[in-house]
Amino acid sequence: MRRTLLVPTSVRERLYDWLHGSSTGLLALALLIGAGTGVGAVVFRYLIVWFTLLFSGQADYSAAGHAGHPLLPLLGAAFVVLVPMLGGLIYGPLVDRFAREARGHGVPEVMLAVAQQGGRIRPQVAAVKSLASALCIGCGGSVGREGPIVQIGAALGSSLGQLLRVPESRLPLLVACGAAGGISATFNAPIAGVVFALELILRDVDAESFGVVVPSSVVAAVIGRAVFGSRAFLTLPPFRVTGVSEYALYAGLGLLAALAGVAFIRTLYGLEDLVDHLWKGPEWLRPAAGGLALGLLLLVLPQMYGVGYPVLEHAIVGQYAAALLVVFFVGKILATSLTIAIGGSGGVFAPSLFVGAMLGTAYGDVIQRMAPGAYGAPGAYGVVGMGAVFAAAARAPMTAVIILFELTGDYQIILPLMLAIALATAGSRMLSADTIYTLKLRRRGIDLARSRPVDVIDGLRVRDAMRPLPLAIPYDSRPADVVTALAQAEAEALPVVDRDGHYRGIITARQLETALAQPASDAAVGTLAEQPPTLAAAQPLREAMPLLLRGESSGLPVLDETKRTVVGWLTHRSLLQTYHARTDGSVRASGVRGRSKREGKAEK
Repeated sequence: MRRTLLVPTSVRERLYDWLHGSSTGLLALALLIGAGTGVGAVVFRYLIVWFTLLFSGQADYSAAGHAGHPLLPLLGAAFVVLVPMLGGLIYGPLVDRFAREARGHGVPEVMLAVAQQGGRIRPQVAAVKSLASALCIGCGGSVGREGPIVQIGAALGSSLGQLLRVPESRLPLLVACGAAGGISATFNAPIAGVVFALELILRDVDAESFGVVVPSSVVAAVIGRAVFGSRAFLTLPPFRVTGVSEYALYAGLGLLAALAGVAFIRTLYGLEDLVDHLWKGPEWLRPAAGGLALGLLLLVLPQMYGVGYPVLEHAIVGQYAAALLVVFFVGKILATSLTIAIGGSGGVFAPSLFVGAMLGTAYGDVIQRMAPGAYGAPGAYGVVGMGAVFAAAARAPMTAVIILFELTGDYQIILPLMLAIALATAGSRMLSADTIYTLKLRRRGIDLARSRPVDVIDGLRVRDAMRPLPLAIPYDSRPADVVTALAQAEAEALPVVDRDGHYRGIITARQLETALAQPASDAAVGTLAEQPPTLAAAQPLREAMPLLLRGESSGLPVLDETKRTVVGWLTHRSLLQTYHARTDGSVRASGVRGRSKREGKAEK
């Protein structure tokens, strides 16, 4: 007789309970995500290097001047006009087919996933974002690598959590672990990775979040340092403050940085709106077509090719004149905005550092010319400008302070850096209600501050939601004559008009059925017409909603200014369709200012 060994709880069930219900289980997941993100960051950086070498023939073309491609000697420096188009032909269809949320700079999508989607991100986003962003940067896209790696790490964390069916309350923590690990491994800045995840992704700080995100960031940093070494990703000059009076100069730089950060935001989304207006073709072809404009810009300013860290370092150490720094300042804003506008994939973190470095160093150069030797080197202002412009654009002052401190390792930078960043953040908040990340979501009707969609109904009129007038029924028609018209209509009621076309009421399906049920009923439809509330085209939609809800029919007539002619028909369906279009982007809605076509398609 076979004996059966009864096991009350399997190993799998115990492991499942441990991962789901214990703090140590959550810590184990955080460590696993940190390791995965660290490896992902390494692979992503190598992809960028390989694609850059393939497309440009240089390890970093931004530092090569107007050099030609070794394999295309006949084209000379003009090869950069074709390279962005070629790259767009590859990553454009890739993103459009497999993960449309991989377009753009990535961080807003992660913020939205945490705030409103329970931390759920589709697994394929990590792979598509890696390839698309590496291709975009490698073929000249003037964007950064932090946004992609944040989205890649967040997708890894979310995918692991969904695979293991982690409770929804814990899934955002795993997303934050991936985001922190991405920043940590990419920039060799483990503290900044933690602060970035807490300040921008979770937008909250508590003991549990901190205790989970920190180990993930540490593991990712260890893996990154094992491959790339322990030096910071930028080599910056020594920093010093010559006297108390110099703090006033750093305060002035902070105010200038606020203007620069807001200008970056406005240019980015303004250029995106312009391209949306001009481009009428398929979205998968948009990066290739727009790549021609980007290529022409790179032909003039090859220093804008890719991330551009060598150019940033050369500016900080004083290799460029102030006039050229201003050109680079404007050029980077335009190049990054154009890359995003045409459908490119990459971050805005590194470009904001680049813009800040150009602004700060030019500012310091002017001061040095006005008072030679009296104050610190121009590069010192460039270092502070990096953090100040990022803080103004992203409204993330803690991240800005920490990452610049980790880059320099110099405690003397802290006081002027904090002063400039505080003023830049405050000035940016006065000039713009949104950051470079949240504005992308607000343009889609999403307000993360309230963690729910903006109530776009308040900005709509009845004319925005009404539909074309259904077939009008003549006043003297007989019930039997109306059956076909009402049966074929989408609405359950039709307007009744007299011989002059003036509105006389509505006839509902219920009234028609009642009339037909009465033997030998041959009364004119006009005598059966109801008189429901009527609406005006210019009336706020918010006021019309209670009238529509109280009505027994499926719709209400919309009259012109004379209140005698029907110009439209408002139904429950048309109202909901309009609301959905304005909040979820099924179509590009005129009521949500600046909404891009490709974002609308991505949400379908």
